[in-house]
Amino acid sequence: MSVRNAKFQQWETLLRNRTKRHRAGSFLVQGVRPITLAVEHGWTVQELLYDADRPRLSAWAEGLLDAPHTERAAVAADLMAELGDKDGEAPELLAQVAIPKRRLSQLAVRPGWLGLVIDRPAGPGNVGSLIRSADAFGADAVIVTGRNAADPYDPKAVRASTGSLFAVPVVNAASAHEVVEWAAKQDHKPAVVGTDEHGEKALSDHDLTGAVLLVVGNETEGMSKAWHDLADAVARIPMSPKAASSLNAANAGTVALYETARQRAEAEAR
Repeated sequence: MSVRNAKFQQWETLLRNRTKRHRAGSFLVQGVRPITLAVEHGWTVQELLYDADRPRLSAWAEGLLDAPHTERAAVAADLMAELGDKDGEAPELLAQVAIPKRRLSQLAVRPGWLGLVIDRPAGPGNVGSLIRSADAFGADAVIVTGRNAADPYDPKAVRASTGSLFAVPVVNAASAHEVVEWAAKQDHKPAVVGTDEHGEKALSDHDLTGAVLLVVGNETEGMSKAWHDLADAVARIPMSPKAASSLNAANAGTVALYETARQRAEAEAR
């Protein structure tokens, strides 16, 4: 493919238009590690796009292209560069991957289960960063709440997750009430612990060793009133009195996940 035809426009739409991306049920994945993890974790790769102008592809790319039952498309380098979003540098390979049809009802809580709720996030990069942190600290699932929340399958979110999107189940839910109602039906009901700079107790003073659902609020507004009302506890992350501002959502969520992992490691060592 060397012209911006209808097929190219479809790929471009998967990058730029959330509504059409979800209507099509697929998204574009950029980067060696994310594509590798998508394949390793069994995600459905619908099509592989490769740089037709590159004299020689890497062994990694050739191995993927040789896999059976995957559509392949040879794309001119300038068009690959546009789809790759890398300042004019054409990636050797891009993958069109199916969006999984995950539901909140499919998540099952076990003893020691850990989930992270991202409430009404505005920035897809923050969503991706939090998914990456959730993966790093052993979370079992990430739940994104809010009808207008940033899309985990936005290319900025996918890149920021550095492949963790494919390792941790990510589910969308419309509201806090939907999540809390689901949690109440679990055999091992998780404690819902919200984070807020005005929380009554420090996060380290809460027992996070059992089944827990951590909640991180919106970048500018924090947690919604619904989450404040429904959470079992609202904790704060202690900060220096000299701090000029509070932590952003991605950093706050990472600290909360770390504290949870720290408590659990200490409990196991006893």
